[in-house]
Amino acid sequence: MWVDRWVAACLAPLAVWILLSGLDDLFIAAVRAAMRRRPFPWPSDAELDGAAERRIAILVPLWREHRVIGRMLEHNLAVIRYSNYDVFVGVYPNDELTERAVSEAAHRNPQVHLALCGNNGPTSKGDCLNWIFRSMREYEARERVRFDIVITHDAEDLIDGDSLRLINWFGRDYDMVQIPVLALPTPAREWTHGIYCDEFAEYQTKDIPVRQRLGGFLPANGVGTGFRREALEQLAATRGGRVFDPDSLTEDYETGYRLHALGCRQIFVPVQHRNAAPVATREYFPRGARAAIRQRSRWVAGIALQGWQLHGWGGSWGQRYWFWRDRKGLIGNLLSPAANLLLVYIVLAKLAARRDIFAFLPAWVGWICLAMGAMSVVQVLDRARSTAQFYGWRMAALTPLRVVWANQVNGLATLLALSQFLMARVRRSGLVWRKTDHVYIAQGHTRPGRPRLGDVLVRMRRLTPEEVEGAVREAPRGLRLGEYLVHTRKLSEQDLYEALSAQTGIPLGRPAKREFHAAATRVVPAAAARRWKVLPYRVAMGQLHVLTSDVPTEALTRSLAQFSGLEIRFRLVRPDEFDELADQYLGVGRAIVPAAGF
Repeated sequence: MWVDRWVAACLAPLAVWILLSGLDDLFIAAVRAAMRRRPFPWPSDAELDGAAERRIAILVPLWREHRVIGRMLEHNLAVIRYSNYDVFVGVYPNDELTERAVSEAAHRNPQVHLALCGNNGPTSKGDCLNWIFRSMREYEARERVRFDIVITHDAEDLIDGDSLRLINWFGRDYDMVQIPVLALPTPAREWTHGIYCDEFAEYQTKDIPVRQRLGGFLPANGVGTGFRREALEQLAATRGGRVFDPDSLTEDYETGYRLHALGCRQIFVPVQHRNAAPVATREYFPRGARAAIRQRSRWVAGIALQGWQLHGWGGSWGQRYWFWRDRKGLIGNLLSPAANLLLVYIVLAKLAARRDIFAFLPAWVGWICLAMGAMSVVQVLDRARSTAQFYGWRMAALTPLRVVWANQVNGLATLLALSQFLMARVRRSGLVWRKTDHVYIAQGHTRPGRPRLGDVLVRMRRLTPEEVEGAVREAPRGLRLGEYLVHTRKLSEQDLYEALSAQTGIPLGRPAKREFHAAATRVVPAAAARRWKVLPYRVAMGQLHVLTSDVPTEALTRSLAQFSGLEIRFRLVRPDEFDELADQYLGVGRAIVPAAGF
């Protein structure tokens, strides 16, 4: 059949390309296997605790993030185990809702600062970061301080509590320190987000460590990236005072490359598990196909196309190899969907007992196809192994199917990137920043990798490990650890609630009287409010703020949703404070039995 001849003609060059690309990937896997013998120079907890805390500035660029930025700041300010830092949040003048949300957060916490951009948005992430950096400098001039390290983060990030300590430690010897980035777990039925789980798990455990070992430049991940101040000033001097490239769609990649070209030292901190969870920046990536294609088209356009346009294929042969690794997706992403279709056709032809397609090809092509198939199986299994490290084998078992779906998503994203790039060239205009909409983990939901209360108390130096272990053994059945520690006077109630706040990322403390809205306190019937130990107290930015003396559960959140369709934002208070406020706003009633520990 003519169709078989056409398929055979396409199969030969396709098999050769996939074979070459597969050999490249196998080389990276082989180097990674050899690297396992070389331990990473991890600092001990004592060394991290004893290291002098240099002043750190966290830059967070925003555009229409009013729904998530409040929770992001509250959570991360509660969990970060570092004291000498400030957060500068960039907002555009024409984004009033986000400006209001950041202003409220800054009013509540002196470590948060609003950085107003000088022009309307959206422009680009690089441009927004430059305005934030400028605002940071103005703050330094006013307060007569200087930040030694600058870290970039996004509005959707769950910052690991130890990340600033690690950046501070390694920042003594390196100009750029990259903390791993991993996707938050989602149900296996979410195929698109599962692609991010697979790819980032593989990228952070294999590609980036090998890249560092072989001397390639580290492309910053855009979040969880720490820079020494001197390195950024050196970079700004090459760009007319601008630290970040405002014209690049992937300013993080560009920054990593240019710092390496300037001779700055870079280090990737590999994934380490603590308290049964990886030390990494966690976030939700796009969970729908359209949003994923949109985001990935920006990555392809910025890394592969703009990078090619700006830097060509210059540099050493080693540098050219990494350019090849970063840009080969321009071809591979387009050919992978075609390979999937050809495979389906060949299988169907076999089942129909038609003539073997390989009869139209030289024998060597068949051998290449067999080698290609074997390498594809090895690569998929290797990716599944990486996925299993963080999400378990049940999630990893579906990796082969997600690879097929990823091929389609990446192929469409590459087509979109090529069309956008070519249209921009024809019009002689710049590429437009296609921003990703962000979501944040809901309060009251279990945070992946939440540390145990005992571990938090040890970290906060409220108890020793021996005291925690003894309390766990001695606590009567049915009595929670926190309750037992307070009851036996081994821990004050205030210390317990500070630990609970750090453990859950929920802010702690009685709000000011002016924040209470009478109408909000009546959203939930008084009897239910007392039974659930909750007190709604204000409505702002489409969110219902609720006080509670107990760590909220998903069941509680669902129960409150019966009375309000607004998003719920929780705040912890001690039981005595809750009793006093409940009597004041719900009417004097039966005393509430404290439920302090977990």
